Amino acid sequence: MTDSPRGGAFLVAGTTSDAGKSVLVAGLCRLLTRRGFSVAPFKAQNMSNNSVVTLDGGEIGRAQALQAHACGLEPSVRFNPILLKPGSDRTSQLVVRGRAETSVGARDYIEHRERLRTIVADDLESLRAEFDYVICEGAGSPAEINLRATDLANMGLAQTAQLPVIVVGDIDRGGVLAHLFGTLAVLSPEDQALISGFVVNKFRGDPSLLEPGLEQLRALTGRPTLGVIPFASDLWIDAEDSLGLIPDTPVGRPEPPVGDEWLRVAAVRLPRISNSTDVEALACEPGVSVTWVTEPSRLADVDLVILPGSKSTVSDLDWLRRTGLADAIATRARGGGPTFGICGGYQMLGSVIVDDVESSAGEVSGLGLLDLEVEFETDKVLAQVVGNAHGVPVSGYEIHHGRVRRNGDPPLLHTREGAAEGSIRGAVYGTHWHGLLESDRFRRILLADIADHAGRTGFESAPDTDVSRIRATQIDLLADLVEKYLDVDAVLELLDGGAPSGLPAVGTVFSHER
Repeated sequence: MTDSPRGGAFLVAGTTSDAGKSVLVAGLCRLLTRRGFSVAPFKAQNMSNNSVVTLDGGEIGRAQALQAHACGLEPSVRFNPILLKPGSDRTSQLVVRGRAETSVGARDYIEHRERLRTIVADDLESLRAEFDYVICEGAGSPAEINLRATDLANMGLAQTAQLPVIVVGDIDRGGVLAHLFGTLAVLSPEDQALISGFVVNKFRGDPSLLEPGLEQLRALTGRPTLGVIPFASDLWIDAEDSLGLIPDTPVGRPEPPVGDEWLRVAAVRLPRISNSTDVEALACEPGVSVTWVTEPSRLADVDLVILPGSKSTVSDLDWLRRTGLADAIATRARGGGPTFGICGGYQMLGSVIVDDVESSAGEVSGLGLLDLEVEFETDKVLAQVVGNAHGVPVSGYEIHHGRVRRNGDPPLLHTREGAAEGSIRGAVYGTHWHGLLESDRFRRILLADIADHAGRTGFESAPDTDVSRIRATQIDLLADLVEKYLDVDAVLELLDGGAPSGLPAVGTVFSHER
């Protein structure tokens, strides 16, 4: 801990996962940065398989990377010191300050509590000493009182750093007033004293119809609703939470094609999917419709199948076989149907996987669509990477335990150092690189190649799709929504002055042990 003057900070908590915490924090970060403040994001503990590699060689949640960009900063492990990557329903890989340490279950996680609590407190304190404001994001919901004793990201963090807290709820799910009230009511009086206001997210319709409910909420709780953010259909890129990956639902907002034909893409929604955002670059392209699928019939008429990354490659490969998707993918690919595998999906396309690390399954047969053998090692590859493919520059990042033991197919690309990476066999492509499809010129060449294999002669790639610019536009749209619909002056008061004194406790006799 330091004795340096501390910048202002507060915590954005949510009634549920995917309530809007990440996007509200990103919007606030961009808005305050536009106003000339130095701002940093912070999420003490994230549970997500969507991650990125930072310049300092660590791994953090993708939402915190987006929030860093909203602040005009490069992503850093300081912004997300603890990352839990679920590998099954009961265990997660524990990543501390960007480095994988061990696999933990819910019960043995408590053994790490005090050490992690110190790490979180120190990292937040260092950020507050460096920046005018630190906008913190909670995890899940603070109402998970069964986990209060080990909480590092919600009220545990708020109590340690004495942070005011605003709670955001998603009205699109229904019951938002009960969610907001109930989240407050189940907390201890000590924790309730830090809950300073509410935000309603994804509102549709006439605000005057909601207003009486908000007034009653204030009368019941003594806390104001600081904003009602409308539903914005244009916001979809960098969606971190897997709850948003709904089968048979298009990714993003497909724009009409430049030519006279569409390309239809099926992205397989694996149970332990990681870095699902890889497909979003394709969905940015006019005339490309990307849909998540979970059963074989959905592959019948598509032009491209994407096998994305996985935190449990062997387990998800077994799921492909049990659902019939494996046979459907293989039959289609052997008939010339374009298929693209990324990281874990790339490994599944090969002939052999040797895994004594993630699944302890030993040697497992892959789908056999690439002449590729992969062996898992304990140390994880974490790297930002650049290279060249089809004569154009490409970039991405690597996060994987699997190493290529043998590759009998031509490479998809070459690294800057000249090393071969990835595979091509006919219309089957694979790479360990996440983010590769965000390389705009390469993506256009790839789409033209896929359209040719698929017989879509009427498809034309748009000449000017720029994924990084689209992402920046989305961040600015978030900031515009926050500026228009949030009481920013009240937010600044909380940042500068902390939680108001004398906030009443509501309907509780709890005093949760910490």
